[in-house]
Amino acid sequence: MVEVRVEMVPRWTFRLPAHGGGDGVMRRRGGVLERLLHVDGRPVIVRVAQTGQRRVLFGAWAAQRAGAEAAIARMRLALGVDDDLRPFYELYRDDPLVGPSLRRRPWLRVTRRPVAFEALAWAICEQLIQVTEAVMIEARIVRALGPRCPQTGLRDVPAPAALAACAPARLESFGLAGRRAVALVRVAREVASGRIDLEAPDARSQERSWRRLLAIPNVGRWTVEMLALHGQGRYDVVPAGDLGFLKLVGRARSGGNPAARADEADVRALLERFGEWKGLAGAHALRAPAGALTAA
Repeated sequence: MVEVRVEMVPRWTFRLPAHGGGDGVMRRRGGVLERLLHVDGRPVIVRVAQTGQRRVLFGAWAAQRAGAEAAIARMRLALGVDDDLRPFYELYRDDPLVGPSLRRRPWLRVTRRPVAFEALAWAICEQLIQVTEAVMIEARIVRALGPRCPQTGLRDVPAPAALAACAPARLESFGLAGRRAVALVRVAREVASGRIDLEAPDARSQERSWRRLLAIPNVGRWTVEMLALHGQGRYDVVPAGDLGFLKLVGRARSGGNPAARADEADVRALLERFGEWKGLAGAHALRAPAGALTAA
């Protein structure tokens, strides 16, 4: 195995996530995040630690140096350590909606997946159900279909080809609704075949992939926007149809009624003024104190 280490200083204040997430693919032990990734079908173990307040250390172990370097690059994207959030902070630290959260949590980043397909697959799993229920479904899929590293016990999210070969009924057995199971298989087939490229670095190619995805039944705007924000690092996109936003805006517009729901258009209108930072502004808006939305 080849070991590659990279130590870097984030471009903006940073905090390593406190936990790995409920789907079981990433874990944190002794202050170190661990993740199994696959690059060109080959396994790579990646570990990330924060040394002091400023430096972040990445280590990767793979059969080839190129694979280790690629896996570190993916984890850097997922953690957002290279994102310079100073312009956002300087523009909006006094904003009535996001300012209170931004001043309190300047390190806050949108959680991302190191592989765009993961964000898309999990967005399909999370359609129209509670997050806790969706995470349990995702964990079952990982345990049953995800490749495992015997030395560490870590598992990876199943690759597009693995889910493309899976019968929808198998996915239903993990708790996924029938139509979403069919959609996940169809999406996986499109990605595995190369007809849809989720990892394209330029915005035009990404948006072309969104249009192809939207042509698949039961893949809607919210699913594609979750892919853009959490899989492709697009801060200029916000999944406005998310229940958290609909409840947040609805509660504020109704004077505090916890059962009120806003329209998706109301959410988009609220966050439109943040322009290229809409996605990050949304993350702070969801953490805004009571009354901030009314003031905004």
